[in-house]
Amino acid sequence: MKFFNKLIAALVLLPAFALASEGGFPLDRAPERTDLASLQNGAKLFVNYCLNCHSASAMRYNRLRDIGLSEDQIKANLLFTTDKVGDLMKSAMTPVDGKAWFGAAPPDLSVISRAKSSEAGSGPDYIYTYLRTYYADNTRPTGWNNLVYPNVAMPHVLWQLQGIRNAKFVEEKDEHTGEVVHKFAGFEQVKPGTMSALDYDTAVADLVSYMSWMAEPAQNKRRQLGVWVLLFMGVLLVLVWRLSATYWKSVK
Repeated sequence: MKFFNKLIAALVLLPAFALASEGGFPLDRAPERTDLASLQNGAKLFVNYCLNCHSASAMRYNRLRDIGLSEDQIKANLLFTTDKVGDLMKSAMTPVDGKAWFGAAPPDLSVISRAKSSEAGSGPDYIYTYLRTYYADNTRPTGWNNLVYPNVAMPHVLWQLQGIRNAKFVEEKDEHTGEVVHKFAGFEQVKPGTMSALDYDTAVADLVSYMSWMAEPAQNKRRQLGVWVLLFMGVLLVLVWRLSATYWKSVK
């Protein structure tokens, strides 16, 4: 009986040990910034910094009207020279060129905030932490590395905003395996960016919020409708309960 109890306990703890053995960097909680100003700022950052290499082929520019932008604002601030307001958000870079330049074709970002969800955290948590954990690494072809995605092929496209940082590591013995491992011990700012650390985190939060909205543009309406449906069901439940009580009272 003791053997079976130990076996059950081991099976319960197995997923936790497996997750720990992966050595994944812990994800920070992405702030929810759903106001129009944040989504508009995120859209601007996405077009200026992400759309050069990545596409969002499931999204059209004119859908940005849902976050409070007029067609004139979209044309003046978010469109490239040859794009039209009804066009899909596609990058000029081809997958072949992307693979040749970076070793892998840049993925489409239309639903990336959903695709990156895992046991470690939500998709927005992943992207938020990923964009804030780049550091300089002269051993990499691009000169950059990332704590969330080690040996990443993508360079740090937001480095001018965040600045250049080095990652500090210390050697510690792993309590499970006994092996000596490199453990992250913080960042060292080498060159300041155009934004403070707080402003950069806020900008990344705006970008992540926009990408989350882009993955499901109707999500805000869906949530609002869900609240009204729940309120309606609550009122209906009370009415049905009272009707049932009146009916059974007359039966008795």
